[in-house]
Amino acid sequence: MSVITAKPEPDAAVRPPGPQKTSRYRRLGEGSSLALNAASIAALLLVWWGATHLGLIKPLFLPKPESIWIAFQQAAAGELDGHTLAVHFVTSMWRVFLAFALAAAVGIPIGIAMGVSRIARGILDPPIEFYRPLPPLAYLPLMIVWFGIGELSKVLLLFLAILAPVALAARAGVRSAGQEQIQAARSMGASTLQVIRHVIIPSAMPEILVGLRIGMGVGWTTLVAAEMVAADAGLGKMVFNASNFLRTDVVILGILAIGAVAYAFELAMRGIETRLVPWTGKA
Repeated sequence: MSVITAKPEPDAAVRPPGPQKTSRYRRLGEGSSLALNAASIAALLLVWWGATHLGLIKPLFLPKPESIWIAFQQAAAGELDGHTLAVHFVTSMWRVFLAFALAAAVGIPIGIAMGVSRIARGILDPPIEFYRPLPPLAYLPLMIVWFGIGELSKVLLLFLAILAPVALAARAGVRSAGQEQIQAARSMGASTLQVIRHVIIPSAMPEILVGLRIGMGVGWTTLVAAEMVAADAGLGKMVFNASNFLRTDVVILGILAIGAVAYAFELAMRGIETRLVPWTGKA
């Protein structure tokens, strides 16, 4: 006589969560992350307010938050240097994002070519690796001598600063593409262009997006250098002029504006990365 025993149910503690629980955990994790971000910002503001109001730091080195607000009102009204804050902001946005778009349009194909072709890698790798570690201030005088003091030299300086990390990230992404997938696509009759489009580029996309984020960060750090020479307007020019007159409040205002835009761009790139490469970071 055989005894039929029922299969024991898995313990609830070790049972893998279902899709609804997983999304609930993800929402809870995002909410806690936002709460931590808000708490961190509030703590920094509180330390800033306390240090300045208690006289621990002189206003020349770190003005009070109220002084930054007054400087913002003056900059918005154009009382600082003849240009409103909106003019400075739009001018800098135009320069940085134009250079970023050009660097992405040129750097990504260059990186892909360097990753798939030894000839392209042999030709393009030496000049990129040579100028990549150079600070933009080192070749800023050459940009002025060659292209003058107009917008071309400023945009070109930002373009060169962004190009190297974008191209090298694209090359690294191509090199990380799985050979099994490439060989499988070739065995199914895919051409070289089809392999690049449907196999290599999707595999390299996470690295490309990281390179774009790094490149934009480098571009923002180069903004002051690009705008401090014969520029009429721009956030970097506003900061440079304020530093000459020891207007620390205006300097901090410009830094906060540049940092806020850079952080907003970073959040936007994270959203794009989540949509384009949702598998990144997942086993």
